[in-house]
Order: sequence, then C-alpha cells, then structure tokens
Amino acid sequence: MRLKSLLLATTIVTVLHPAHQASAAVYKTTKATAPAKVTAKTTGKKTVVRQAAATPRRPHAVDSNSNEQMIVTGTHAFNRRARDSTSPISVLTAATLRRSGQMNLADAIVRTDPSITVNAMGSDAGALTSSIRMRGLNPNEVLVLVDGKRRHTTANIYADAGPQQGSTPVDLNMIPASAIDHIEILRDGAAAMYGSDAIAGVVNIILKKTPHGLNMTAQTGANAYNGDGWQYQLGADGGFGFLGDGYVHISGQMYHTDHMVPNTTDVRTVPGNSEYKGYNVPHDSNKILSTPEETRENLSIEFGKTLTEGVNGYGLITYAHRHSEAYENYRMPSVAPTLYPYGFSPLETIEENDYAATLGLKGDNFFGFSWDLSSTYGADEDDVGNKNTANPNLIAATGTSPTTVRAETYRLSQWTNNLDFRRQLKIADLVPVTVAFGGEHRLETYQIWPGEVGSYADGGTQGYAGLMPENAGKWSRDVWAAYLDGDFHPLKHWDLDFAGRFEHYTDVGNTENGKVSTRYDITKRIAVRATISNGFRAPTLPEENFSSLNVSPTGASGLLSTSGAAGKSLGAQHLKPERSTSAEGGIILEPVDGWHLSADVYQINIRDRISGAGSVYGDSAISAIAMTGATLPTGITTSDVSANYFANVGSTRTQGLDIQSDYLLHMHQYGNLDLTMALNLNRTRVSHINTNSQGNPYLNEQSIAYLTSTSPRSKIILNAYWTIGKWDVNLRQTRYGETTSMLTYQDQTPASLTCKGQSLQYSNVCWGQFKNTPVWLTDLEVGYRLNHMWHFAVGANNIFNQRPRRLTKYLNYLGANAYDTDSSGIGIAGGYYYGRINATF
Repeated sequence: MRLKSLLLATTIVTVLHPAHQASAAVYKTTKATAPAKVTAKTTGKKTVVRQAAATPRRPHAVDSNSNEQMIVTGTHAFNRRARDSTSPISVLTAATLRRSGQMNLADAIVRTDPSITVNAMGSDAGALTSSIRMRGLNPNEVLVLVDGKRRHTTANIYADAGPQQGSTPVDLNMIPASAIDHIEILRDGAAAMYGSDAIAGVVNIILKKTPHGLNMTAQTGANAYNGDGWQYQLGADGGFGFLGDGYVHISGQMYHTDHMVPNTTDVRTVPGNSEYKGYNVPHDSNKILSTPEETRENLSIEFGKTLTEGVNGYGLITYAHRHSEAYENYRMPSVAPTLYPYGFSPLETIEENDYAATLGLKGDNFFGFSWDLSSTYGADEDDVGNKNTANPNLIAATGTSPTTVRAETYRLSQWTNNLDFRRQLKIADLVPVTVAFGGEHRLETYQIWPGEVGSYADGGTQGYAGLMPENAGKWSRDVWAAYLDGDFHPLKHWDLDFAGRFEHYTDVGNTENGKVSTRYDITKRIAVRATISNGFRAPTLPEENFSSLNVSPTGASGLLSTSGAAGKSLGAQHLKPERSTSAEGGIILEPVDGWHLSADVYQINIRDRISGAGSVYGDSAISAIAMTGATLPTGITTSDVSANYFANVGSTRTQGLDIQSDYLLHMHQYGNLDLTMALNLNRTRVSHINTNSQGNPYLNEQSIAYLTSTSPRSKIILNAYWTIGKWDVNLRQTRYGETTSMLTYQDQTPASLTCKGQSLQYSNVCWGQFKNTPVWLTDLEVGYRLNHMWHFAVGANNIFNQRPRRLTKYLNYLGANAYDTDSSGIGIAGGYYYGRINATF
C-alpha cells in the first residue's frame, strides 16, 4: 500500500530489462486528476510506456491487488503481473509488512508469508544476525536480490550444530525497512536464471525511487507478560529531484531492543540438587535463553538520471551498523572466584559494519536490445567479542585474565559485474518471443583474523573461545557465468519459457542448469502452470574453510575445517556443490470476480546436501581438537566434548503444497474487508546417506532430524484487514504445525541410565525425541487516521502469549535451556504489544 503523497503521481517509465526495471526507474510527477490509463508510443526502435495520472486513494486503502502489479522476478518478459506468472510468486507491499507489527524485516516476512520461517532462537554468534528458511531448507538455499541484484551475505557463520549450521545468509535486517516499496517472493528453483543458492526460492527486495515526499515512522513495544524486551524504532525516507528527471531517494532507520529474559531456574543454584555446589546465588542467574540486546542504524541512498538520450545512469548505496550482545550460560562462582565471587554470565558481542554500492548504466536500443551494465560491491565485517568473561586456565597460570576480549574478526566481500540484454521479436511474424541473455563475473573473498591472545590461550575465555592463528586465513574465488532465456507465446493463451545457465567456479568447477516453465490460460478464470528445473548451490567459502572451538560450562564442541588434518582425521572430504532437481505444478482460479485462488504442488530433490556431519564425541573428538592446536579447559566432562565438520552428507527430497487465496469484500457504508489465506504444507525426507573417507555414514538420527523435521510440517496464515472511515483493523491468525527434534540427553540424565551399551547422558547413539505440537498465534492491530498526514496504530502480536512446549528434565541443559531452539516454529519471546505513529508529508 503506497502512502498518499506517493500515489498522487503520473509515472513515465522507460521499458528496461525486467530484472532491473525497479532498480533505475525514472519518475516524473504531476498532480493526479484522472483514473489511470496506460498507453504506448513507439518512435523508431524506442518504446516508452506512459501511465496517466491515477486516482488518489487513502494511505491505508486496501491493497489486496498487490499481485496485480508488474513483477520483475522470475521472468524476463515485459509487463507481467504476479497473477500471470508461470511460477508461484507473491508480492508483499510496504503496507503489508508494516501491519505485521514487526520492526525487523526478517520477522515481518515470517509474519506474512507461510513458506518462510526462522529458528526459535539462534545459538552463540548465530543469535546476533538474522536468517530466514524457505520451505524448510537451509538459509543458504534462499537467494536474496535487492532491485534485481545479488546481495552479499553476512560473514558471521552459524557454527553450532543444528538445522542452520554453516549458513551465512543475507541479513535482511541490515536493509532499512523504510526504504522498501515491496518484496517479490518467488517460490521456485531459479538457479538457471540467477545462479547459485536459488534452490528453495528467491526474495527480491524492491526499494523506493520516488523523487518527492517525506515519510516518517516511530514504533515502540515490549513483552507485556515479562515486562522487558523493550524495543523502539525510528525511520524516515524521502526523495527529491534534480536537473530535470534526476531523482534521489534517501531512507534511514534506527532500532534498539533490550534483552527479553524468559523465567528459568538453573539447577546448579538449587540446594539439594545433585549439581548444587553450595553457592547461594539467585535461581534465575542463567539468562541463556534471553533474546539479544541490539542497536542498529541503517541507511540507503538510491539515485538515477538520464545521461543522454536512451541511456540512464543509476545507483544504490546501503550502509548498516549493528552492536549486539547475547547472554551465554551462567558460570558458577567456582570458575573464576578472584574476579567473580558471585559467578558471571558471559556476553557474546558483535560490532558489525555492512555496506554495498551499485553503479549502472542501462539503455533501450543497442541494435534493438535493451541493455543493462552494472557493478555491485558489497561486504560485511564483524568483530565478534566476549565480555564479562574470564579465562580460568590463564588465571591459574598467570594469576590474571582479561574480562573483555575480541574473539575474532570476519570479513566477507562480493564484487559482482553484470551485462544483460533483452529484446522482443516474432518468429516467422507469428510467434511472439522475448529473448534475454547476458553474463556475470563475481569475485568472492573471505578473511578471518584471530582473536586476542587471552581469548584463545589455554582453553580460551568462558562462553566463547576466540579463534587461534591456526584458524585464520584469507580465501577467494572467481565465478564466471552466462545465461540465455527465451519466453515464447506459441498460442495466445500459452506461455512457454526456456532458460539455461553455465557457471564456472575456480574452486569447485563447472555447472550447467536449465529450466522449462509453461502456463496455459484455459479460460479467463482457469489457468494451469508447471515448471521443471535443475539447480545447484556451491559451497560457501566459510563452509570450506571455517573452524572454531566453543566452550560450555561442562564441555566443548569443535567445528573442524574440511581441508585441515583434524577434519580429515575424522573422515572429512573436499566439498562438492549441491545439485537439485525441482518440479512444480499448479492451478490458478478466479471462481467469482475478485476471488483469486492458486494451488501449487512441488518437489525438490537435492543431492550432496552440505550440512554438519554427525558429531563425534569423547576421546576421538578430543584428539581431533588437539590437532588444531587448541587446548581444552580443565574440569570438563570427556563425554561432553564433540567435534564435527561440514560435508556433503546425503540426498533429500522435499515435497509440499502452497495455497494462496484473497478476496476483497466491498461492504459499502460498512467499509471494505480484505480477506487472505496462505498455506504451506512441507515435508522433507532423507533419501540417501553418504559415507566419509573411513566408510562411516555422515548422518545419524539427530542430524537427520536437523534436515527433515525441525521445520513446521505446515504453516497457515489467515488475515482480515477491515477499513471503515478513518479506522482500520488487521486481524491475523497463524498456525504453526508440528516440529520434531532428536535432542541430546543432558546433565540431569542419571549416569546410571544406559542405551546401546553406553551412558545415556551425552550419548551419541541415543537421542530424546521431542515434539513441539501445533499452535495458533493471534495478532491484532487497530489504526486511526487523524488526517491525510497522520496515522496512529496500536497492536499486539501473539496476544495470548503462546510459547513452545518446555523441554523435559533430561533434555534441558542445566535446567535453564527450557526450549527447543533448533525448531523454526513459534519463537520463545511470547506476546508483544506495541504502538506506532506514521506521518506522510
């Protein structure tokens, strides 16, 4: 839904390459006085689409027709609507995202799209950046574009074992929400069009480019049941023109959130418990399940201008800074009594700078082809630290220890250069076809700097041990690609699209990918569509080269490099690209005027999936960790030491169903009611398990569950948006289906219990099955428009404070880790209440 000042406009847009139309459109505005009317004028070989002035509407007017607007994702055709797409694609407008009540972009998308989920909570440094999962697959298998350009990823790898292990996704929260015009979500394999990562789908974020207006927003809220987790956000965006048709649109955002701390009891603080050590400390000292504290500033500047007749220049600059802190498990007073006589809770921190710049030229007549030449450089830099900590072994050796350290520094950069061509023509003057082709070069660089000596020496600091010089290094690779796409209309109501792409990676070799899509409109109310494609995902540089050691109160876990001697001693092998084959088929219906319905079934087969190999425990893990040069802290439990590495663990098959439906009910004097329903059913199964160099299977029951059942089997979103007079009400019901995890038996499991000849406590052959049962969440927002400039809203998400099931005693580490954080169902924070003010000038 566009704000009023942005709607009172006439737009003149030169037809460009569809994947980049939105990235450099040139806007000219006049006051709107008539209904929209589109005309086309041809002069020579230059075609200009002119849209006459549109009738203005209220800023909170119903935007149910978001899927009627032109899309630029998943197609090279001109002027194609989301409803006309050969693949399932949905459009989330800025208004839809705003009504989610969420301040973070990743959370807003999860609230509004059923195919996308996030983990209940990240672990260690993984809690400090955001990531999304689509169709239950790893975050690395979702491609994110900004204005049609590949976005660089975070450098902060998710190192802990679990369904997200190894992921370095695009951090959506580093893009200012106020800059977004709309988001196009393609739920289909698209590697033949966009290259690596586009296995589960594509998220294309389209930014605002209007040369006028000023929009401001302020929101604050908290967890009303706990009385903590306060958040606030301030945002603004506006544009101005220069030198005729030049435009600049600037967006900024400032965000802060405090910790939200669930109520838990650490068993080590309870007298009479077997782990009680006689220290009189508060039972709620362990805040490991609290959400991170975060402060973030975001900025984007988008600009463009006609440089000469038929040639436009455009650009985009984004910058974001984040400081975030996450609690680790509480350490008892016995760990470092000279520094912390009452115990301490280490805080893992990140100081992050994320930036990108795009410059491009595009034109509409190079031997009859429209063309687009662009260069994009993006990088993410992270200083990961540890504060309120201590190094016990260093205290024993020297009598002192640092309490605040820099544990490591990451930097991941991506320099992408694209040249694209596109043209409409006719075969034998009968069959319309759109031909598109182009090439890409991408340079990827990944670098790790070791932490300060005190962070890793003699076992490292508590909560998070820093990276050693042996873990550090710099790696890079070049990627060369070329693609060809033909979109044919053999018959008036039949669309047929062929796409092919070749890519060469200097570290993992070549890949060839193809895609065939078709759609046939049987009548104006019934259409069918189908797609078959193959795709790939190259291993990321962090997956190939990262290694680390993580220390808990009773043990440690090591992530070993696939190319190092330590990893090879446990069977690690060189990583290969993932290969996928996707098939999709669906039907699109309009049973009555205004009621739109689509249903699509899909199957995604992935071969050689990259994930964490099943962990090795005990003496074998200790020996492998020692080979990296790391020293384990004293006082840990041997059976609680594990090691693993990334591997091509096996093959999976994901099957599912997407249903989308919307209907706008005009109730005259009672307003308008916009009803939408969206459903995703999803199931993943392991079809083959690979073996390591020693002949042992990569996967066990626990790691199989990471891949197959930690994502909800279903997710349903029912939404009703009612507008009447100056009031608007949004009611949303979301149902998360069941998740199942195979969890490790923890410290409270009696040592006398055995399974398959070994102790059940920290067993690596027997796990506890834990199910999060289905649950409904209710969200409500009520808004009031004071006048054409001011809008006020109050709302509550998860109004009834639903949370996941609590873990059983034997699966709850220290008694303070009460939830299954590996599942991607509902979060653990519970109900959230907020208020928001929007102003438009």
